[in-house]
Amino acid sequence: MKDVSKDLEALWDDGYGTKTVKDYLDVAKEMIRPDGGPPRWFCPLECGQPRKNSPTLLFLPGMDGVGLGLILHHEALGKAFEVWCLHIPVYDRTPFEGLLKFVEETVRTKHAASPNRPIYLVGDSFGGCLALAVAARNPKIDLVLILANPATSFDRSQLQPLLPILEALPDGLHNTVPYLFSLFMGDPLKMATIGIENRLPPKSKIKKLFGNLTAFLPLLSGLADIIPTETLLWKLKLLNSAAAYANSCLHAIKAEVLVLASGKDYMLPSADEAKRLKSSLQNCKVRLFKDHGHTILLEVGISLLTIVKGTCKYRCSRRFDFVSDFVPPSMSEFKYAFDEVHGLFRAPPAGAMFSTLDDGRIVRGLVGVPKEGPVLFVGYHMLMGFELFPLVEEFLREKIVVRGLAHPVIFTDPLECLTSEFSVQDLQKVLGAVPVTASNIFRLLSTKSHVLLYPGGAREALHYKGEEHKLCWPKRQEFVRMAARFGAAIVPFGTVGEDDIAELVLDYNDLMQIPFVNDFLREINRNDMKLRDESEGEVANQELFIPGLLPKVPGRFYFLFGKPIETKGKEELLKDRDYANELYLQVKSEVEHIMDYLLKKREEDPYRSIIDRTLYHAIYHPWQDVPAFDP
Repeated sequence: MKDVSKDLEALWDDGYGTKTVKDYLDVAKEMIRPDGGPPRWFCPLECGQPRKNSPTLLFLPGMDGVGLGLILHHEALGKAFEVWCLHIPVYDRTPFEGLLKFVEETVRTKHAASPNRPIYLVGDSFGGCLALAVAARNPKIDLVLILANPATSFDRSQLQPLLPILEALPDGLHNTVPYLFSLFMGDPLKMATIGIENRLPPKSKIKKLFGNLTAFLPLLSGLADIIPTETLLWKLKLLNSAAAYANSCLHAIKAEVLVLASGKDYMLPSADEAKRLKSSLQNCKVRLFKDHGHTILLEVGISLLTIVKGTCKYRCSRRFDFVSDFVPPSMSEFKYAFDEVHGLFRAPPAGAMFSTLDDGRIVRGLVGVPKEGPVLFVGYHMLMGFELFPLVEEFLREKIVVRGLAHPVIFTDPLECLTSEFSVQDLQKVLGAVPVTASNIFRLLSTKSHVLLYPGGAREALHYKGEEHKLCWPKRQEFVRMAARFGAAIVPFGTVGEDDIAELVLDYNDLMQIPFVNDFLREINRNDMKLRDESEGEVANQELFIPGLLPKVPGRFYFLFGKPIETKGKEELLKDRDYANELYLQVKSEVEHIMDYLLKKREEDPYRSIIDRTLYHAIYHPWQDVPAFDP
């Protein structure tokens, strides 16, 4: 099986943040020159050459019609898709049915050329209506629709009453209309923040923001050329017919749909419309971005490719595959995950990483960890999985992608009902998480991946009082036999420090004694999938709950990766269950020994206290690694 990650390494440069709205306006000026031509497709130069067997992505623009709405995302999308953008000339007056047929012909041609690959339609505002109409007329073609604030809610929009007003305006005021109209399209601050790194000092951030605004705001007047008043009138009428057409055929849409909705869209009621579409369409997911405006694809935030990956919508064939469809995290995704999302929780625990060399010496860092797979990391799952983000971050710094085996509930719809925002669960998928199943372990090891396994699973991560740093592993040793099948190195590891950051005050047994809370827990666990049968004893009891925690003055996390245990050449492990069980017990004993070692050695760490670590950062550099004990 081909290793699909080889053509893109971890922390590859996706170019996100290098383009801004200024680039959009500059390029748009060149593209709006009248040439008398019809609507057409173009492939942005920044997209470059996509990976082999990549699906096609067709971008359908909003009211501007220029086709540059993905300019911030071209370089990233160009690695994973064959990108084509629709350009509708400023003075073109093709009716909605004509545009629909034009896009439909392209979709059918692409499908005929690659019938087993999906076709992505990214529809922005008006383009969302166009995408829905194409999907309704072509239910047998494998389509994935990404709709950014689709204009299907035009009948409830503030734009509706504008039509008669615009038609009655005196000629002298017509030139002001597009400029005023731009104020409703998006948040200038969000647009001007693109490219400003979160880790910059506040003074540098303000300076760069001021510079971006100074360069950007005067260019807004250029919208009068991109959308002159007569074109704006035509576009509003076109929008009216497009919304009516799309709404009339929602019942016929069988395609996958992902709706990106803005919470501060002043042109359309996009947040409410997303809920309506989710209930009206057969296969629809929603992600809400509450601080964004109408032009969400031109505002700072998350790369569109990241959203597609995080919602498990990126695939190169008819069915999504967690292994073959995986795209390694890019540099911008790394910065987003660990500077913005995990940034507040990153400094307090300040993880100290250690690994073991072949000669048994323990050293700081991950020098002792095998760089080439297949590798199976087996260890202790800290309370609530607190250790995951610092662990994954450190491996990514070494350009190693660790595919974490996670509880399948993270990938199910019930969890999405709790929040429609782009969440930590979505981010885990971007960073490489897969559902823990035998087939996924098999395929990951067969592609020489680095795999992260917690035998204790949810029982260990949601342990009870007095069980800090205690292994809750099942009796079966199947992961040993799976590793031996592919000659994978098994790396036992331990982590300690949960008791340094929080105290467990309410565990599952305590919560079940509280009226109403116990009913709620029974309800959410009633239909929850069980990963193990009752023969696994208490480890099979994996009821999900959120424990009651009392925060402490943060201590520190410590990680130690033991000496790799080679299974290559030990084919007898596949047949001899006693031998496999012996190795299983050896791995478990190694993890326990490692944790005992860390619990003892952390007492020697001069920087275990957050006060000492804060002083160290103040004297040296805020992002420099803090020393720990001498191993």
